[in-house]
Amino acid sequence: MIKRIVTNIKTQDLSKAGLFYQDILGLEVLMDHGWIKTFGNDQEAKVQVSFATQGGNDTEVPLLSIEVDNVDEIYQKVQKAGFEITYGIADENWGVRRFFVKDPFGNLINILQHI
Repeated sequence: MIKRIVTNIKTQDLSKAGLFYQDILGLEVLMDHGWIKTFGNDQEAKVQVSFATQGGNDTEVPLLSIEVDNVDEIYQKVQKAGFEITYGIADENWGVRRFFVKDPFGNLINILQHI
């Protein structure tokens, strides 16, 4: 039985991860060995891996989908911090409110809240 799946994002500058994943999204530093830094929280979640031909409404497929309970607040933080929003906040017909943003490493991230 799979217990968890961890995403590893390659970077040459670990410090950039803190602004986006810790300061904006509110994750905690769970591990820091200098060459790898892991962010997370104490929430239990289902193990899921998605495969897609598109990101919904003919958008690009994002690397990560991050579900939050405060998507509008996160959207404002992302705008204020100057991150590139590639798909503005929208209520989708499959029951989510979401937006796409490029993280500090250029990865496309889908931030969503179920509505």
